[in-house]
Amino acid sequence: MEDNGHIFSYRTLFLVLMALLVLTGVTVGASYVDLGRFNVWMALGIASVKGSLVLLVFMHMIFEGRALIISFLSTIGFLAIMIGFTFWDIAFR
Repeated sequence: MEDNGHIFSYRTLFLVLMALLVLTGVTVGASYVDLGRFNVWMALGIASVKGSLVLLVFMHMIFEGRALIISFLSTIGFLAIMIGFTFWDIAFR
């Protein structure tokens, strides 16, 4: 029986873990900085980077086919549009 699993080296997994921990620290540090209306955008941006790292490395999305990647990106695009509509609605009340 052949093993076709996607195996990352421990070094790669450790570097991703360290990046996630650093980004968590950046998120905590950013919560103490007052950027006005850009606080939410910064938090969403950092969370998007962290989510992308988890998805690509730990969920092995980096090895998937083109159809699944296009499906994922279209879902993210739709989510961005819906979040944009929510911010737009709140901004013009």
